[in-house]
Amino acid sequence: MAACARGASNIAATPVAGWRLVARARAVFCRAAGVLCLGTMVAAVSLGGTAGAQTPAAPGTGATNVAQAIDARLAGDDQRTRLIIDLSRPVEFRAFTLANPYRVILDLPDVVFTFPQATPSARRGLVAAYRYGAFAPGKGRMVLDLAEPVAIDKAFVLDATADQPARLVLDLVKSDAATFASTLATAAEARGAPQPLATAPHGSEPDTDPRPMIVLDPGHGGIDSGTTGSSPYAEKNIVLDVALALRSRLEASGRYRVALTRTADVFVPLGERVRIARAHRAALFISIHADALASNDGQARGASVYTVSETASDGEAARLADTENKADLIAGIDLSVESDEVAGILFDLAQRETKNFSAQFARTLVGAMKAAGKVHKSALKSAGFRVLKAHDVPSVLVEIGYMSSREDLKLMTSEAWRDKMAQVMSDAVDNFFSTRTAGITGSVPSAPAGR
Repeated sequence: MAACARGASNIAATPVAGWRLVARARAVFCRAAGVLCLGTMVAAVSLGGTAGAQTPAAPGTGATNVAQAIDARLAGDDQRTRLIIDLSRPVEFRAFTLANPYRVILDLPDVVFTFPQATPSARRGLVAAYRYGAFAPGKGRMVLDLAEPVAIDKAFVLDATADQPARLVLDLVKSDAATFASTLATAAEARGAPQPLATAPHGSEPDTDPRPMIVLDPGHGGIDSGTTGSSPYAEKNIVLDVALALRSRLEASGRYRVALTRTADVFVPLGERVRIARAHRAALFISIHADALASNDGQARGASVYTVSETASDGEAARLADTENKADLIAGIDLSVESDEVAGILFDLAQRETKNFSAQFARTLVGAMKAAGKVHKSALKSAGFRVLKAHDVPSVLVEIGYMSSREDLKLMTSEAWRDKMAQVMSDAVDNFFSTRTAGITGSVPSAPAGR
């Protein structure tokens, strides 16, 4: 990759249909492989035809001085579209493009999103939709889904004025597929930001600890909210609560060591979730999710347990696997390149013993969950879930219910039900290790003395 060129320039923003912006800014930027890295810029701004501008929020006073993204809006047409983000203070950012599908990614270090819930993200001009959220600890991300290929024409930050907040402005212009392809970020740059998560287990234990390691994987997180089922609740929060409750149950028994792929509202790539399980030498991996059906797909409710299979057990399993496997795409990660290690993990299903143990635990778990509430009429299923494809770790994906079902949603948002589900899942783990006759352990281990 060529080294970044650095320089200063004056930017005069051109009028775009629906608003008038006159600004002069000093910019320092570098462009390499389609990535635009910008530092803070100083400018004066006069904005016409914009209602409801907000007073800039005070910058954070903590050590990290976290900025707030207060609001966002789109303007323009199918030739030129502008995204404006109101900020509590000027920030640094990085903008780049990804293909398959066409996307523009904005990475915002030390920024949290406090947009109004009513902030629209419907199509406008060249942008089909956008989403935002935490991408990694200390980093926010916005992903713009594009209606067609674009070029990043301008990207800059404006200081606050007396009656207007600081703003990030991103101008997109219509392009073509060949030009778009020539400016794509590399896979490494696109992943770039999420640092590998710490591999030390929660309550780190020495390697000589004989207790089985259980890795719990609350699905989605950060910019990837999962499903909502047209409710005010997000899947990512519900499944994290269940995972934390299950961890407490397992650790309280003293029989297991437990690690989570995430313990907060952050995004974790699917491949990283698999790597976490393998790095911990997990004896069992449990990925926790909730499902939803579109309003025109009928009604369904109840929990299901999935194991990995190259061929889906039915159409619903295939649909769900396809949805869950898009998590990295939703968060703005380039899936066109995977390392040899990850490729091996994703496609090496040679260890028949691992698959058998996964199926054994799935059956045990379905039986246990019947005591906590309704299970789906076809509660045991299989499909090609990427997150279950560690070839040496018995793995299942649990759909704890349907967020599109009023009855299931009422249960999933109940603390009493969550604790009951955590208990029956913990019981299933006990049963699994008590009947396992091969592999790492042969029985439910006793809690070490003093635990």
